[in-house]
Amino acid sequence: MKTIMALRDTKEFKKGEIRRVDDKTANMMVGLVWGYISKSEWKKQTRNPKEVDTVEKPKTKKNEKSSKKN
Repeated sequence: MKTIMALRDTKEFKKGEIRRVDDKTANMMVGLVWGYISKSEWKKQTRNPKEVDTVEKPKTKKNEKSSKKN
């Protein structure tokens, strides 16, 4: 599998469109309109990062140790 991106606008494809295709198809498509890109670029576009809810803890004063004299 190869990852390719459209380098130009055409009737069928918009510039920046990313596809994962098999090696033979990629070899035929790459040229003036399509170019190879890294798989990580494809992952960024297709996978939505999970939103993590962050809860801020209230600030507390440092616990002061009381010293006891015997």
